[in-house]
Amino acid sequence: MAPLADLYQVSMAYGHWRAGRHRAPAAAELFFRRPPFRGSFALGAGLAEGLRGLRAFRFSAADVAYLRSVLPSTTDDAFFDYLATLDASEVTVTAIPEGSVVFARVPFLQVKGPLLVVQLLETTLLCLVNYASLVATNAARFRLLAGPDMKLMEMGLRRAQGPDGALSASKYSYIGGFDCTSNILAGKLYGIPVRGTIAHSFVMSFSSMEEVQPRELPPRAGGDPVDLPALALSWLQRVCDLLQTPPGKANQGELAAFVSYAVTFPCDFQGLLDTYCVRRSGLPNFCAVALALHQLGYQAIGVRLDSGDLARQSKEIRRVLRACGAHFQVPWFGSIPIAVSNDISEQSLEEFRREGSEIDMIGIGTNLVTCPLQPSLGCVYKLVEVNGSPCLKLTEDEEKMTIPGMKTIYRLYDAAGHPFMDLMALEEEPSPSAGQELLIRVLGRLGETTKVIPSTVEPLHRTYFRDGQVCEPLPSLPEVRTHAQVSLNLLSPAHRRLHEPQPYPV
Repeated sequence: MAPLADLYQVSMAYGHWRAGRHRAPAAAELFFRRPPFRGSFALGAGLAEGLRGLRAFRFSAADVAYLRSVLPSTTDDAFFDYLATLDASEVTVTAIPEGSVVFARVPFLQVKGPLLVVQLLETTLLCLVNYASLVATNAARFRLLAGPDMKLMEMGLRRAQGPDGALSASKYSYIGGFDCTSNILAGKLYGIPVRGTIAHSFVMSFSSMEEVQPRELPPRAGGDPVDLPALALSWLQRVCDLLQTPPGKANQGELAAFVSYAVTFPCDFQGLLDTYCVRRSGLPNFCAVALALHQLGYQAIGVRLDSGDLARQSKEIRRVLRACGAHFQVPWFGSIPIAVSNDISEQSLEEFRREGSEIDMIGIGTNLVTCPLQPSLGCVYKLVEVNGSPCLKLTEDEEKMTIPGMKTIYRLYDAAGHPFMDLMALEEEPSPSAGQELLIRVLGRLGETTKVIPSTVEPLHRTYFRDGQVCEPLPSLPEVRTHAQVSLNLLSPAHRRLHEPQPYPV
């Protein structure tokens, strides 16, 4: 992992080595300056990957040989020999648990160790944390908009920034609250539930019922196989009579595709309704095949829409499903899940909520994995202490000024159990306690002092890495996902809302 760095990190490392200060004790903090998506919070993610990177941190012989070829020819050979000995055995990392809500200017993680190594780790850690936290936060926003009961599916593999971006998107959108992914490799590597049925190309590839092979399906309880195409055609006539739509308007190729899929996956049949016309073709064809399956003891698992006015269509579909369920005395038919996709965005979810819908599952791709509302979280990694002396970056851009010194981070809670402030104190300062009156200065208003009395005080950082090893048990991916939802739910509505939230003080 050591070569996953910008060249200027190695150039600075050489400068420290030449000056004999490469082993000076140093500390750095990783944080972001502004909350993403114009909200108030982010979800911290990528910690486990960062810790794995630390454990693997070293320069191989091939790495060192490559660096010899790109650094100036005047570089001392002994520096390359030194690089070959480097590892993270003297590094200590403290961090906020992965999946926690984090706020602007609050360090997500702190790194202590020899100056040269602390400096070399900057780009690696930023690379592993930046996008992970951004996409987890984006996913959390979709979850908050969708509500706790809506099923959310990540389906951005084909739109993501390459295979690495796609895998990260699947993993960290799951942490952010998504239920499943279309990405098979992410399912294999991370144990995320995978889902997927058929696309329009499958439906379009059929033109007539003669193409259906095999044609027979045995009843679920056993018995002689039944000709499913013939059974579906008989049901189509009955459905069209109920819906008062001509059977001739139902596309026969679409019906054949549905029957073929139902024969292949009788326990997992889902109809994609909008290849031709939802009302006159897709919906009658689906109902016919689903009722034929029901007659044989099987139960369809859902329908999907991928175009048009999704909220309005979902309500029309639900009305038809309920009518069929009541008329043909199939009680479960009216509650068949309705899934939608088609460039779903935050605005789409807001419209679904505003207009009302019968949607049960939403598939989101492009607007989840590419984070178009904010392409980067903008995490930075800044030295705060060298040789026991605090470091301060003074700049004409006030936002880029750093806060010097190694800090302990506390989260202060009010009587209702909501966090109302994060407090940064120097390590040597006494720990605050519940019920204690604290005199504080809020970032952005440092000229003023304010008094607060927390009902609960929580130290946020834990030590995760020491002596070259991960020293705190890392939670599983589902455990991180659960922690993220708990962390979000603790926020007060004023801080959790996605538009014009109340700023969270630090």
